[in-house]
Amino acid sequence: MTDLDQQNALERACGRRKEDWLLRDLLYRHKQLLSFGQIITSEMNLEVLFEVIMIQTNQIMDTQRSTVFLYDDESGQLWSLVATSMKKNEIRIPADYGVAGSVFKNRAPLIINDVYNDPRFYSEVDKKSGFRTNNIICIPLINKKGKCIGTLQALNRNSGDFTDVDRELLTAISHYVAIALENAKLYEDLKSLDKAKERVINHLSHELKTPLAVISGVLGRVSKKLRESSITGVEKAINRGNRNVNRLIELQVKIDDILNQKTVEEKDRIVNIIEDAASFVEEFSETDGRQYEKLLEPVLRRIESLYSVDEIRMEDILLDEFLDAICDEAISFIRGRDLEIVRNFKNDIVLNMDRNILKKVCSGLLKNAVENMPDEGRIEINAGAGDDGIRIEFRDYGVGITPPNKEMIFGGFFHTQDTDFYSSKRPYEFNAGGSGSDLLRVKAFSERHGFSVGFDSNRCRFIPGDKDVCPGRISACKFITKKPECFASGGSTFSIEFPAKQA
Repeated sequence: MTDLDQQNALERACGRRKEDWLLRDLLYRHKQLLSFGQIITSEMNLEVLFEVIMIQTNQIMDTQRSTVFLYDDESGQLWSLVATSMKKNEIRIPADYGVAGSVFKNRAPLIINDVYNDPRFYSEVDKKSGFRTNNIICIPLINKKGKCIGTLQALNRNSGDFTDVDRELLTAISHYVAIALENAKLYEDLKSLDKAKERVINHLSHELKTPLAVISGVLGRVSKKLRESSITGVEKAINRGNRNVNRLIELQVKIDDILNQKTVEEKDRIVNIIEDAASFVEEFSETDGRQYEKLLEPVLRRIESLYSVDEIRMEDILLDEFLDAICDEAISFIRGRDLEIVRNFKNDIVLNMDRNILKKVCSGLLKNAVENMPDEGRIEINAGAGDDGIRIEFRDYGVGITPPNKEMIFGGFFHTQDTDFYSSKRPYEFNAGGSGSDLLRVKAFSERHGFSVGFDSNRCRFIPGDKDVCPGRISACKFITKKPECFASGGSTFSIEFPAKQA
């Protein structure tokens, strides 16, 4: 082989090695991008997301720092959270200033490898952050609607200047970043909406108390006066008014139970802040600590009055006797309905729980089962204990719930019937059309008291849609001839599980 042949062979081998290296590098970067997308799109907290984006971008781009600037429609500025010393500071710049402003305005990437000799570089950001930028690559963040929502930039490449390969890589990263930021913003908006709705409900709940008490009192006095005057013919109207006032009072109590979970957390947080502050002042003061204790007393009393909830009284409850009483009470409320309530309780199970709360939970789930079970139907209550704890199930063989509704069942103030067919009936009637507050209250109690709530449901195959109507009595159903066919067609099961006590 001649020297020329050897040289050509060597060049071909080097070319193959270079191609292999480029291919491995490309595969590695694609793996990094996939991992990057999975990590940042799973984070919903905007402040945390900023930090995750910066850390992950630096790793992939091999840079010392990265920054996300978002556009604020109200102020017309670009803003970012930038680390300075041991904390994060929000930095704002005009939307047409600096490299970020230029990229945002022109919607085009920029690579600048000597920033202090480029007039587009805005050095004030370096001064505020205490970081010196040498070179920079900046990419516009474009959302799925084609709108530029900000910029993503990487600073100070560890191994030299930025190149077009880096531009392509950061552009790929920017697509994930735009999606993650939009999701986080939507999540923040939903949380704000939930807080606003909660404030409105809380306000309305408190506003209901006084007029309901007044109306109830007036109806009582009118009824008494009518009896004393021997006036007849209006008792039915008075009784109807009393029933509806009582329903409103029950709903208001349920709303308070739901909201109390939040108020307990808020109260504890505020009390802890005040006590920590008092302890801090006391440590650095020569004054007698009892002086601060006296100052704290009226403040803490005021907080207790604002956030007061019923006292929790834990006790050992014999579960079979307790559930028997719940079933007997429900039966007394469902007069005129043809339902079988099957009780499968293991004896001698003892549950340590607040009796009042447990009654609200179990009564609410049983009432829900009754209202979703047509006449001639069956409801089962099962209770047992195992190594993992105690489990109670409420199972009906009724119409069940459609898949979309299953996702919202614990959302609160939600009914499973189509709006055109919704009607508010008396409690415990079939399709009573409740507000969903019972289930939301159960969920709130579970989060506060450490037990879990499970749910499963199959919609009756004969009436698969929300607009499909059950006749309310099994023998009136045109699709079946025997009860077992109905029982096998649909139904729902709610379960509550109390963890075993730790030794």
